[in-house]
Amino acid sequence: MKRRKFLASFAALSMAVSEAWAAKKQQSSSSKPASTKPSAKPGAKPSNTSRNARPTNARQARGGRTAAPQGPVAHTAEDPVIERPPQGTTAAKLPPVKAQEPPSEWRTYEITTTVNLKQSGQNRLWLPLPLNQDTLFQRTLGHAWEGNPVQSSMRRLPDGNLETFYCEWKDGNDGRLQLRTQVTTADRHFDITKRTVAPEREDILRKNLQASQLVPNDGLAHQLGERILGRIKDPVAQAKAIYDWVIENSIYDPSLPGCGTGDVRTQLVRGQYGGRSADINGLFVGICRAIGIPARCVYGLRVGPSRLFRSLGLSGDDATRGQHVRAEFYIPGYGWIPVDPSDVRRVIALEGISDRDSRLQSLKRVLFGVWEMNWIAFNVGTDITLPGRQFAQPFLLTPQLEAGSTRHDGNVPAAIQYTINARQIAL
Repeated sequence: MKRRKFLASFAALSMAVSEAWAAKKQQSSSSKPASTKPSAKPGAKPSNTSRNARPTNARQARGGRTAAPQGPVAHTAEDPVIERPPQGTTAAKLPPVKAQEPPSEWRTYEITTTVNLKQSGQNRLWLPLPLNQDTLFQRTLGHAWEGNPVQSSMRRLPDGNLETFYCEWKDGNDGRLQLRTQVTTADRHFDITKRTVAPEREDILRKNLQASQLVPNDGLAHQLGERILGRIKDPVAQAKAIYDWVIENSIYDPSLPGCGTGDVRTQLVRGQYGGRSADINGLFVGICRAIGIPARCVYGLRVGPSRLFRSLGLSGDDATRGQHVRAEFYIPGYGWIPVDPSDVRRVIALEGISDRDSRLQSLKRVLFGVWEMNWIAFNVGTDITLPGRQFAQPFLLTPQLEAGSTRHDGNVPAAIQYTINARQIAL
């Protein structure tokens, strides 16, 4: 992509974020109260309190300020920022409450999933569906399907409001299914000058501080978080420090299947960080949780071309291998803030962009607080047990098939004969 085109795209996506930070800075500088300390009158005698007061330490005796006792900077998953926000930070000094305004520019996509199965016993298939709840950046308009399953239904799982399409075929028939879904999306921006109207539910925040099978929230994760943060106390600045560290210390590996395994525990033990989107963004989530900031991975699918870099979107209508994991973290007063350190590493790996390239620096600023919505979110579920199965899988992002007693994952190209087509439509 030419530099001129990229800068134009970057300006379109980050204008709202830049203006918000500038407005916040100006508001902070203009709202400092003038000093109200009364001046001593000529000839006035000092009070008994001041005459009898003794300096508490050598610094105070020399007329300096008393240094506040230094406690641990980082919170923990058991003592999170949502319960005890540091004084004088973005989580303690909340901006005025303002109603969130819906975006004005929306794009609508039709996603068609086609499955063809050769009969090899009884077949059961699960397909992940887009978010079943409307948000300010995504709305599911409806589903339609056709084929020859003997049983088909939409099933909602309790984990993360996760919804799937389930169908069954009996012995003796080849399986055919075509599922069409329409979703409308709008670019998502984090605005530091606006406070969300209602806080997130306590049980959801607690869940996103807990460890999962592959994402720990203590031990090595907490030690790493403390080293990254140093004396940073502001929760938004803490998350930004973790975001920057993950980008600088991870490697994107395009040779891995799907979105990777999301195994953060192994990364921490080996001291080798990276993989694909589930691994890199999962690492960000694990460190945030370990220092007491609720965070979660969001599992979804690329459905259109990118205005930023070619590798961050589709080059045509084929979205069969377009699965991609993003992340978000929660700060009291601001709600869920979107990030995507994995896509920064993806651009470096796939497009040969230098770390010092100005376009890459712009992309790093954009992807902390902005999601370009040429992507749709499916769910935020982890450790998922599908109906009828006895084991939990780390996340659900690709089709899952049981052919007789054999289990197949859509991450393996030859395991399930399916295609996903995505195209933008006009309503």
